[in-house]
Amino acid sequence: METAQTKPTTETVQPAPPALVAPETTKLQRRTLPVVVAVVLVCLGGVTGLWLWTASSSASEVVAVRVGVERGQLIAATDLTTVRVTLDPSLRTVPASAVDSLVGKRAVTDLAVGTLVSPDQVSDAVVPGAGLAVVAVPIAAGLIPTEPLKAGDTVRLVQAPAQGGQVTGAPTEITATVLNVTPGDTETVVDVLVADNRAGELAARAASGDLALVLASRER
Repeated sequence: METAQTKPTTETVQPAPPALVAPETTKLQRRTLPVVVAVVLVCLGGVTGLWLWTASSSASEVVAVRVGVERGQLIAATDLTTVRVTLDPSLRTVPASAVDSLVGKRAVTDLAVGTLVSPDQVSDAVVPGAGLAVVAVPIAAGLIPTEPLKAGDTVRLVQAPAQGGQVTGAPTEITATVLNVTPGDTETVVDVLVADNRAGELAARAASGDLALVLASRER
């Protein structure tokens, strides 16, 4: 008896058809992209706004120099202005609300245009102070240095000999501090601070019109 042999059958596996994307899903993806971009822009705008608000809220309005003031000069209202800046907490400044309190005070140091005013740069000391006096001294051309004098300069006022005269002995000198300088055509009037006990002597010598002015060293 013969056994029937079964022939193996070969089945061909067909690849699965590609998945189809529903049109609604594609439309949803296209709509989502602008929404994401919008959210990112809103977040960036919020961060920028927060930064600007923080910067503006930490800024302060303080006093600055509008017109340069030399050391020793009186400060006028027109010399000052107010500015709004972000400050280092360690920096000493004068708040804008106190700008009027600076008018009439004297500059302790030179105040440059555009700089912020520090409380240490001004003084309300009365001039002349105790033990001092102010004397106006006219100095003829040729008896005063061409170097411009500044308030606070130390000077020596020397009795010059009369025209054609001779120097006999050591010249008399009086040390003083420059307060104001008023240039003129033929002479310069220098207001000086001098010791009160020598103010009368200096005034008498100034009246003679033969005083010479010597500028002392500015190095400190």
